[in-house]
Amino acid sequence: MYDVIIVGGGPAGSTAALYAEKQGLSSVVIDKAVFPRDKVCGDALSGKTVRILRELDLIDGIEKLDGSEINRITFGSPSHDEFDIHLKDSQNSRHITKGYVIPRHIFDHYLFQRADHVCDTRQGFTVKDLVYNENKISGVKGIDSNGVEETISAPIVLGCDGPNSIVARKLGLYKMDMKNTAVAIRCYYEGIEGLTDQIELHYVEEVKPGYFWLFPAGEGKANIGLGLSKDDAKREERSLGDILEEITQSNYFKDRFKNARPLEKPIGWNLPMGSIHRKNHGDGFMLLGDAAGLVDPFTGEGIGNAMFSAKYAMQIARKAHDSGQFNKSIFKEYDELVWNELGGELGTSAKLQKLARYSFLLNFVIKRAARSDEVQEIISGMLSNEIARDDLSNPMFYFKILFS
Repeated sequence: MYDVIIVGGGPAGSTAALYAEKQGLSSVVIDKAVFPRDKVCGDALSGKTVRILRELDLIDGIEKLDGSEINRITFGSPSHDEFDIHLKDSQNSRHITKGYVIPRHIFDHYLFQRADHVCDTRQGFTVKDLVYNENKISGVKGIDSNGVEETISAPIVLGCDGPNSIVARKLGLYKMDMKNTAVAIRCYYEGIEGLTDQIELHYVEEVKPGYFWLFPAGEGKANIGLGLSKDDAKREERSLGDILEEITQSNYFKDRFKNARPLEKPIGWNLPMGSIHRKNHGDGFMLLGDAAGLVDPFTGEGIGNAMFSAKYAMQIARKAHDSGQFNKSIFKEYDELVWNELGGELGTSAKLQKLARYSFLLNFVIKRAARSDEVQEIISGMLSNEIARDDLSNPMFYFKILFS
């Protein structure tokens, strides 16, 4: 028997295992895949992710992986004005720390290997159901890589298994909420011109209220894609793949793609947005990361939030074992920790996602920033500070920009 069962070996699950070891808890990470495996994503590791990686002493290893170090963020408006935010080595209330773009089959494999050093891992194990003892969760049952049925026991089960979480499904918590789910597509390219150490977010007319991204992925490759709400995507008469091709061949971008070629067909996936507060705990369980719907509604980032949720889940798992209590009242503390840390930021991002529908606002802000170092500094401070970021939904912010 383990102290904790972790279903899913992605960033949430592997990070949970690393924090479990720090808390003195035994754990097993279960994943239906065999690593390395691909995971459709923008592949960007933000400053929030870097904070957790530093805390776990993993940053030196990350810097040796194939990918790109990111020192700038380029923002583009519907009218094609652009400005850069320059990233720093450390984050404070006015600056954002540098990040990375590392393909998920590389990044996730690295994290999983680190977890494998401190816990048991079961690859190729498909969870089929939860196990109960006297109406309390006592483990999971499934089929291992050899096709043999097996039950694994623990008083705590963590659902770290993504937006289609089997743990959430078996608990009756899975719901496809069109208004609070985004859809995105990714395609790896090579030969795109002008990508060096920057990630690019372009708020183009073809994708509202989402964006088109260009991220350098190392070795001359790039991760490009677009994302928007599932509701908006459903109203589109064109497929997202057709929209992506239209953008790359538009007058503004076609020169950068003249010598480029796709390395795959575009692949889509769903993103459960943190624009609503979903149930993420109960007797004997906690849901983490995408399984808990913690994706940022404005940026689409999920990795950093997943890793933070893992940190807090293990703090409460330790407390549960110390008290011998594994009921929903103790796991409610996990929910409180996560939403105290991330709730303000997610709420503000939900407001910004709605503002992104208005091209004139994006054009106004980005055009002013392209012409003013002071405005760039204001926006940089807002992106690194959730309290300041809330000003973006305040009309006075736009007067401040106007007269800067």
